[in-house]
Amino acid sequence: MHRQTRGLVAALALGLAAAACRPAFVITKFPTNEALYKASLTEFHKHHWDNAVSGFDKLTLDLGIRDTLLVPSYWYLGWAHERQGDDLLAAQAFSRLVESFPDDSLAPHAALAAGHAYQALWHKPGLDETYGLTAMQTYTMLLQLYAQADTAVADSARREVAKLNEWFATKEYDTGMFYFRNNAWDSAILYFKDVVAKWPQTNHGRLAMLRLAESYRKIHYNDDLADICQQMRARYPNDRDVAGDCHGVKAPADTTRAPADSARGSGAPPLPLPR
Repeated sequence: MHRQTRGLVAALALGLAAAACRPAFVITKFPTNEALYKASLTEFHKHHWDNAVSGFDKLTLDLGIRDTLLVPSYWYLGWAHERQGDDLLAAQAFSRLVESFPDDSLAPHAALAAGHAYQALWHKPGLDETYGLTAMQTYTMLLQLYAQADTAVADSARREVAKLNEWFATKEYDTGMFYFRNNAWDSAILYFKDVVAKWPQTNHGRLAMLRLAESYRKIHYNDDLADICQQMRARYPNDRDVAGDCHGVKAPADTTRAPADSARGSGAPPLPLPR
């Protein structure tokens, strides 16, 4: 047997032996909630996450609403779930703390942790964004309630909001590019315009404007091309890509008119995405 393989087998055997020697954590043997809390906290610090989850979960069910151990029980329950890799249960525990005790000093931190947990459940921009939306709602609530009370937590939430916005913009932009590559210009335009309207400060906000210019040029929507080039020149005055895409495009003759693509680019419904 290879030396490295033998080492892995030995380490696994030691781990199993240690687990077998560990005394069973039986939550019913503790005579009081205080004793169970102390034991659960010990298990948490020993990284025995399953035992910590069992103990703190029971405490959140048994403790009265006025018991001072209830808030930290929710807190440690959330972190024990997070350490186990169960982000959904972690988010739910942190959210219950915020909902039940919004004025507690741990509430802003629990809201931030809940947002992180929901955000972790959205694994890639191209996947379903439901948990990303829930994370955004959580951060928005945090900023509304606690921005003045805890500026450090609020700053962290704003950074996460910026990351989420990039992912939302990426998802919408990539859908637009699917239509763009298939010459479905009207459908592509719908998605690119949505990116520009909702997430103008993201990296994909700039890219969507560039793709809009290309789309308008392809289908000879010259007035719309002039409009988007005017916007890009104002927003990105020294951008070489903007200069290239808008080379020779004159400013709109009448900047007060309604955008022509509102009647044309949005007239065709998006094509169905491939399954």
